[in-house]
Amino acid sequence: MAWRNDFLKAQPGTFVPFTIDIDPSIRSTSGALMYLRVVQRAADSTRRSSPPFAYEAIFPVEVDSASPDPVKVRRGFAAPPGSYTVYAAVRERPADLLRRGEGKRKAAVLVRQLEIPDFWTGELTTSTVILAERVETLSAPLPSTQLEENPYVIGTTRVYPVSGTRFRRERELIVVFLIYNPGIGRDKHFDLQVDYHLYRRIREGERYVTRTNPQRFTPSTMGPSFDPASDQPVLAGQGILLSEFETGDYRLGITVTDLVSRTSVSRNVSFSVIGS
Repeated sequence: MAWRNDFLKAQPGTFVPFTIDIDPSIRSTSGALMYLRVVQRAADSTRRSSPPFAYEAIFPVEVDSASPDPVKVRRGFAAPPGSYTVYAAVRERPADLLRRGEGKRKAAVLVRQLEIPDFWTGELTTSTVILAERVETLSAPLPSTQLEENPYVIGTTRVYPVSGTRFRRERELIVVFLIYNPGIGRDKHFDLQVDYHLYRRIREGERYVTRTNPQRFTPSTMGPSFDPASDQPVLAGQGILLSEFETGDYRLGITVTDLVSRTSVSRNVSFSVIGS
């Protein structure tokens, strides 16, 4: 199994949407079951009692026996900031739960260490930067009870994350992220600017390639319904066509500048462009 996750601000704590890719050799027509446990690691290594589970769930996994691609499981959980260990176990389901001796069923276990960040410090920050295959707009937000099974729905935006960081030249590099805790002036005024710079990695280091037009987020661009004082995040992102890029390794540097508080944060995304 392969694991990828992101971090988003949530009430309370931090929301962790994740994707698990399961080897395509799991092809039971009855699907599989997955067990997930998230355990907070104790700060004191001499502590004898087991730490409480921050999250625990068991759920079915649908399997397309005709597809050669890995089976994708996308879910999410919320937890307070801190250090955690994630345990995920998957096992094929038998065709008949009441019969025994149907042969050996494939199973796998994954363990990952997570450092969940704190977005509630009041300082300018962002979620992780999500590389997306596409983004679509929903007619209405999903109920909170459905977010665990639809972890990449943000308000009325559904993000479809990609699994890897290698893109063909006919593709588009789409990045999506949320900006938290902007400075707020008089009359709820805020002013954010996001700059995107692209660099190509070369043997000597990096070579500057290009930049895209900066994004600006203010009350006039966000509309009257947006209220930064209510902890509403700013959804930012960019789509960059790769058809003019040479094959190779690249870095997208993202800088978010708060023009009210005079602070800034930077994020980096590494990706590769391969042939058509």
